[in-house]
Amino acid sequence: MTTKDKVLFILTSHSRLGDTGRVTGFFFEEMAVPYYALERAGYDVDIVSIRGGAAPVDPASLKDTGENDPAVDRFLNDTKAMRKLATTKSIDRVDVDAYVGAFVPGGHGAAWDMPGNDVLGSILSTIWARGGVIGAVCHGVNALIGVVDERGVPLVQGRMVNGFTNSEERAVGLDLAVPFLLESRLRQLGARFESGDDFHAFAVHDGRLVTGQNPASSRAVAEEMITALNARKKQQAA
Repeated sequence: MTTKDKVLFILTSHSRLGDTGRVTGFFFEEMAVPYYALERAGYDVDIVSIRGGAAPVDPASLKDTGENDPAVDRFLNDTKAMRKLATTKSIDRVDVDAYVGAFVPGGHGAAWDMPGNDVLGSILSTIWARGGVIGAVCHGVNALIGVVDERGVPLVQGRMVNGFTNSEERAVGLDLAVPFLLESRLRQLGARFESGDDFHAFAVHDGRLVTGQNPASSRAVAEEMITALNARKKQQAA
């Protein structure tokens, strides 16, 4: 029996939307769509979160059955997958050597507990240094803040990236609620920020780094990440 390569999904554990009194967490579609795309492509997916335990879901990311992306409804009815979500390990218990890639879904919670998180930064930097693929979408791109490449400089420096844009943040009225605007911070770190139309699918693929702009970009990010993972596998087999 052939052992499948494994990809690590990392979710936020933060559930409060600043001082707004609103609940947040991870955005379900941004997790479920890539989860099944990677499984179909032959990869096993493990799910962890910053603090471990049940990862908080942004309630705004769930609708009535039949109104969600099909991957969301499938996940909600997938006993094995839901068990993974309810019993995540914390990031400080991750065996980083077990993974060929990591993916970070968004949700506004990621704006609080991911930027500059030393343990998270170490995990992603190590996977990158070992030739792995790093992917993130929407606010999950906050996870890249604090990650360095093999030169010891910010991973995003000089690389094409995107994420939830300043204009999208303002459009949803949360630009003053989040700790900082993601697009602005990425540009400050030297990223070559590329973006598409607000709230439309858009993803960029710069070598082994794949990033997507918003929830609508989840499928595009997954496809680009699979391309990068498969290229990595071919290169290692050569």
